[in-house]
Amino acid sequence: MTEKLREARRRRPNGNGTVYQRKDGRWVARAYLLMPDGTTARRDYYAASENAANRKLVAALSKSHQRIPAEATGWTIERFLLYWLEHVVRPARKPKTYQGYDVVVRVHLIPQLGRKKLHRLTGADVRLYLTRLRNTCLCCLHRVDARRPKEERKCCAVGRCCQKLPSARLVQQVHAVVRNALQAAVREELIARNVAKLVQVSAPTYEVNRGIDADEARTLRVVAKNDRFYALYMLALYVGLRRGELLGLRWEDIDLADGTLEVRRSLQRVGGRLQPVTPKTRSSRRTVPPVGICVDALTDHRTRQEREREAAGSAWADSGYVFTTTTGTPVEPDNLRRSWYPIREAAGLDEARFHDLRHSCVTLLLELGTPPHIVRDIVGHSDIDVTMTIYAHASLEEKRAALRRLDERLR
Repeated sequence: MTEKLREARRRRPNGNGTVYQRKDGRWVARAYLLMPDGTTARRDYYAASENAANRKLVAALSKSHQRIPAEATGWTIERFLLYWLEHVVRPARKPKTYQGYDVVVRVHLIPQLGRKKLHRLTGADVRLYLTRLRNTCLCCLHRVDARRPKEERKCCAVGRCCQKLPSARLVQQVHAVVRNALQAAVREELIARNVAKLVQVSAPTYEVNRGIDADEARTLRVVAKNDRFYALYMLALYVGLRRGELLGLRWEDIDLADGTLEVRRSLQRVGGRLQPVTPKTRSSRRTVPPVGICVDALTDHRTRQEREREAAGSAWADSGYVFTTTTGTPVEPDNLRRSWYPIREAAGLDEARFHDLRHSCVTLLLELGTPPHIVRDIVGHSDIDVTMTIYAHASLEEKRAALRRLDERLR
């Protein structure tokens, strides 16, 4: 360093840092600051002018004196996301939730943002990435068509992009994962603020299917009467149990004499393995009193299962689940969906999904005037707003009747 540059260095009392000018003309603010691990280390800040360097130095020292650590510079986004998945998400979240986060991180975030330094990520970086994601063909991005046999390639791999753009829901999910991960980085004191919170993403607009009406429900009862999953369909329709909750039911959860049923677990396929998990929320763990038709159906189902046990002999797997295969093993969620299709077709329910039976339960209960808080507790909604906002929509006839009453009142 020349004498002139030495003179340019601004001397300060110990602990107050230093400001000096480099050979290239840039100014440097240097100080020893508190690090996230509790130690102190030298940190340099660069600026175009002496005043700007001084401002950066004062701001950094002010935070350090308040015991606010400087942002860690050694973390890339990839390194932190993998740390977050393993040490923050996995211990605290349900396996299915972890699996969803893991897919977003490895498929979307690491390939696009992984090499960037965590402390240098800006709101603009997040916004531009989400914009690119919205306008990127997923088939091209993940080479879906290119992985097909050569003779079966039909779009992106042969120069005809299919424009399979991400849904608004996917963009929202990716943004949510970034936001949650960065919030964890703030709590770990690796960064000072969560820049993903500066970026707003439009919520996807979609309507929840109201399910099937009362007449269609009666038809379903008749059509499904002799099906081996008849009791399951009735519980979905009359009590609003979710698919995983139904498949996770064990006989120990049901008291047919007392007429009670306890929802204690959900059966899900996670990481290639079928496993029971605790209900998604505290309100999902609940006790419900199934009505007579459900009790009768469960009684008949138990008798049927005993016959299947005898027929299977030593091949029977005593899993304890209420709804099983003909050899006693748990039912795969996707297999239940396939079992539903012929029942749906026979009942003339067109494109009704199995989950729509749950929607039907909520909608029909509300139409009968059941108080929303009771409906919420029956079906296990986490909040009464879910019950009211998503399901409590008036039909055209209900609107017409209400306006007629208003007309009569004002005559």
